[in-house]
Amino acid sequence: MRLFIQREDILKPLLAVASIVEKRQTMPILSNILISATEQGVSFTGTDLEVEVIVNLQTEVQQTGEITVSARKLVDICKALPDSSKIDLAVADGKMQIRSGRSKFNLVTLGATEFPRLDNFVSTATLNLEPSTLKALIDKTAFSMALQDVRYYLNGLLLEIQNGKILAVGTDGHRLSLSSQTIDTNSVEGKQVILPRKAVLGLSRLLADGGNECTLQLTDNHIRLSFGDSVFTAKLIDGRFPDYGRVIPPYADDLVQGDKSQFRDALSRAAILASEKYRGVYLKIEPGSLWIKANNPDQEDAEEEVAIKYEGRPLEISFNASYLLDAINALETDDFIMSIQDETKSCIIRNADSEDSLYVVMPMRL
Repeated sequence: MRLFIQREDILKPLLAVASIVEKRQTMPILSNILISATEQGVSFTGTDLEVEVIVNLQTEVQQTGEITVSARKLVDICKALPDSSKIDLAVADGKMQIRSGRSKFNLVTLGATEFPRLDNFVSTATLNLEPSTLKALIDKTAFSMALQDVRYYLNGLLLEIQNGKILAVGTDGHRLSLSSQTIDTNSVEGKQVILPRKAVLGLSRLLADGGNECTLQLTDNHIRLSFGDSVFTAKLIDGRFPDYGRVIPPYADDLVQGDKSQFRDALSRAAILASEKYRGVYLKIEPGSLWIKANNPDQEDAEEEVAIKYEGRPLEISFNASYLLDAINALETDDFIMSIQDETKSCIIRNADSEDSLYVVMPMRL
């Protein structure tokens, strides 16, 4: 195998593929990426047996073939070469030789036949949508996924297709994020799958430059997305996601409305003096004003006041400041809406002019 390629052309697909390769593997081959050179170009494949990423690239191929090589070392070498370098990759005698200008590297390789691949993929449902649509859904909800929760189905993101919409839902048991987009479902209705956390984060990075169309394919155990020059395949979490509709409380009769930036900035300042362990802040809501108070075990405290539109009865309630900030930062409009029925109920935060995305945060005791 031999090919010539510009540093910038190879670096982008290498970074995308290497991002899912674990540094420490029980199987040495899983620390490698598969490079396949054909007359049409070259493809790079990385996998951890749960997620597989393939990126195809059109480039000059002098000699076809395929081999695997250390993902980390190849990426580090390409990153360290000067900008606009031309790279000569060749395989001979069990090693990959990398030449660029006066630089020369030799890397140990492993045979391509040992590399595990997710080939047996028979789609049961197919859906076409824009990559930007899927990325927006992920970016608005992924921060609410659980991290290493014993309820393994929470360590991922729910994707659901229903009523001409695709929804994404993430929850860690203390908060919930939901976002939806109207699409042509192509008669794919009632589908519900849970993507594992690593797949969600890797997919978000890849979708940043995903092109104009994305094909989503499902089986009982896998999801595959093809967009641009990339093919992303992941095993699904085998579990039942909670009935998220039961977690969303009814809207209060009187809603809090205010400037998103003012609320976010005041909340960020007050949270500086919140307890590092619990990150709790106390909200006092009255007609026209919202007070944010925080204190910590060192007897330090902070207080902020934000002007709001509110005509209901006074409310006093406490929340995790980080959860509120995550929700506020995910909003797209200049104003926010907050709904709180009473001091014991979760609050809903959403955009002022749309209910396509909403965020539920449980109260806490301080």
